[in-house]
Amino acid sequence: MASIGRIGLSTFALAASLSAPVVFAAQDTPTYDSSAVLMGSSTFKTYCAACHGRTAQGDGPLADQLRFAPADLTRISRRNGGKFPSDNVYRIIDGREAVKTHGGTDMPVWGDAFLESREGYSPEKVREKITELVHFLASIQE
Repeated sequence: MASIGRIGLSTFALAASLSAPVVFAAQDTPTYDSSAVLMGSSTFKTYCAACHGRTAQGDGPLADQLRFAPADLTRISRRNGGKFPSDNVYRIIDGREAVKTHGGTDMPVWGDAFLESREGYSPEKVREKITELVHFLASIQE
């Protein structure tokens, strides 16, 4: 019976770790993985460019239709004292955990959207996709 408890606890710990976001540190000069940047760029074009624009400056074709103007994503570091807040960016994209932002948001909850996509993403694949987006955004900071 004690081994069942350990297995149950181990299963619970594994499930909890799968739902937790990847933790990054804010960095003056963001580091990123070039292969993740490439994948993140593709995801950005598919899911984000309609609002944030092809150059991520908040000027996408749907920007005028939103209650709040999309952020210029090339200036994230500049708005954060010269540091790229990877962890906060991850949580904002994921959207399943409240993150204090300026104004409101019309941004979809991408963590749920990716999880429920027709490709049938797993929690691990959702984390990977969001992490790739974070790497892409780190790579385009001005």
